[in-house]
Amino acid sequence: MVKNGSFKGYENCDKIELKDPLSYLEEECDYLIPAATEKSINRVNAVNIKCKAIFEGANGPTTFAAEEILLQKGIVIAPDLLVNGGGVTCSYFEWMKNISHVAPGLMTKKFD
Repeated sequence: MVKNGSFKGYENCDKIELKDPLSYLEEECDYLIPAATEKSINRVNAVNIKCKAIFEGANGPTTFAAEEILLQKGIVIAPDLLVNGGGVTCSYFEWMKNISHVAPGLMTKKFD
């Protein structure tokens, strides 16, 4: 990837899509985990999504209109607030550790 500046020419995968990366969302799969791009699942592409469940990673990837379409198709959607809650919690404790200059594993020392 570093040599070409992209995944172009990368041989250790089944498929690479460089022209329309969002078309990956329409590939048949069991579980889809969109993250980092807001509104990537919308009313235009929701009708073409073929999966059992969507686990939103972050940044609200599914619009309200798309959610209605997906639910009618019987696709389960786990919202980013629930799916990414553990990551946010860990980030909070890491932040607390860093601003307090506390070594890992010593967060509870002052409370014990």
